[in-house]
Amino acid sequence: MNQMVRIIFNPQEIKPIVAEAKKKGQKVVLTQGSFDLVHIGHARYCEKAKSFGDLLIVGVDSDEKVRARKGKNRPIVPQDERMEMLTHLRSVDYVVLKELGDPKFSLIKAVKPDVLVATKGTYDTATIRYLETICGKIVVLEPMATTSTTGKIRLMQMKTANSIKDKMTSKLIASIEDVLAEFKDD
Repeated sequence: MNQMVRIIFNPQEIKPIVAEAKKKGQKVVLTQGSFDLVHIGHARYCEKAKSFGDLLIVGVDSDEKVRARKGKNRPIVPQDERMEMLTHLRSVDYVVLKELGDPKFSLIKAVKPDVLVATKGTYDTATIRYLETICGKIVVLEPMATTSTTGKIRLMQMKTANSIKDKMTSKLIASIEDVLAEFKDD
């Protein structure tokens, strides 16, 4: 199937796809996230999510939504690329964009999944109880990798800062030595 056909920008457009799947007796699974800098943890997570049903729908936070949650320097990868990248994972059937202004839980309410898959810490107990009134079942998974996108970004920033520090330190020392040599010659 064409990757672009599997990308949906209006969450309401997933409803007929879900209705058709349920009519065929398929179990629909939904998961959501930013999926910035897609890494092995994301692939493992989607693979595990798919194991709970037949059709996996992945809600992806828009650039604006990611910035509001994670800061002005995020996301690293634009939403169109993040969404397309996810369609290349064999476990992902459809990808749906989630905008900042969307009502809370609007994708969950549109899909009404048989199984909602979330990462540990995403929802508190009261929210899970509320979501159980919309979804058939909620599965909470542990992170699937030893690192996160935020962790990878932090590591890159630290390596860059150390590299700059090392270069500046040697240049600063050389400059100080040059100035001291000028005083010595006076």
